[in-house]
Amino acid sequence: MSLGGAAVAASGGWMAYSMTSVSNTVLPQQLLQQLRPSPRMPVMFLGHGSPMNVIEDTHWRQSWQALGRELADKGIAPQLILCISAHWLSESEWALTGMAQPRTIHDFGGFPQELFDQQYPAPGAPEVARQLAAELRSPQDGSALLLDQKWGLDHGTWSVLLPMFPEARIPVVQLSMPYGLAPEKHFEMGRQLRALRDRGVLIVGSGNIVHNLRAMRRDAADNQAFDWTIQFDAEVQQRWSSGDLADLSNFLDWGPQARLAHPTHDHYLPLLYAAGAVQDGEAPRVFNDAFQYAALSMRSAIWGMSA
Repeated sequence: MSLGGAAVAASGGWMAYSMTSVSNTVLPQQLLQQLRPSPRMPVMFLGHGSPMNVIEDTHWRQSWQALGRELADKGIAPQLILCISAHWLSESEWALTGMAQPRTIHDFGGFPQELFDQQYPAPGAPEVARQLAAELRSPQDGSALLLDQKWGLDHGTWSVLLPMFPEARIPVVQLSMPYGLAPEKHFEMGRQLRALRDRGVLIVGSGNIVHNLRAMRRDAADNQAFDWTIQFDAEVQQRWSSGDLADLSNFLDWGPQARLAHPTHDHYLPLLYAAGAVQDGEAPRVFNDAFQYAALSMRSAIWGMSA
């Protein structure tokens, strides 16, 4: 198994398995055709935790619902949601979902049927995805992005968007993460995404600040955590507070707690995209700053939206 495949198996994610070049894709014309200039959209990183959060009335789910209501109350209306989920890993190239109607992927097992019955029928944005695939450039080699016609919306995306935007009317595009590349390359891609916020794009990174499934204790009370969970979470919060977001890419150098917090770092990488998309001087509004099962940090933040 390749490095990317091994990481996917460890995280419960899926590999991108059908990618095409931009020029070879035939797209429908009835959907969102282009992005228009807009007031600057926020960018957020969400700790998504267990997929059960989407059907159980947890504090986490309530916060996502409240955030969706707040966006509506403030008149923040995205033209497009671009989601970077821990559960879509590619080998060495970036890809965007390019279909008109992305499928809802139930990329997990051992959960009740009610969870498998959940659907998130948000439209895609094929023409916009094609434009972005040609416009964005790989920080690794300068190549254009790929378009994917098989993936869809995995649970890192729909489990947070369903409570936040239950009408599923806003087009959603996912961006894959090449797991084999150095962390700073993911941050650099996030830097490219910053400009999209001024074109009506709400950028959502979905993962977890700490994510060690092997160490989880399901009998742990909410907010009970291992020392290394607390320590790594505090390292991230310190960099959020100081605005030293580029240093988030150096997490593997922070000491042994980094390997305990992320045996594989698929759930950490979405943070680097969100952090890269933050404009200079924007302060985070932190929420869900608590722990689940002792080995998951649900800490989340939104930049670019006042309280």
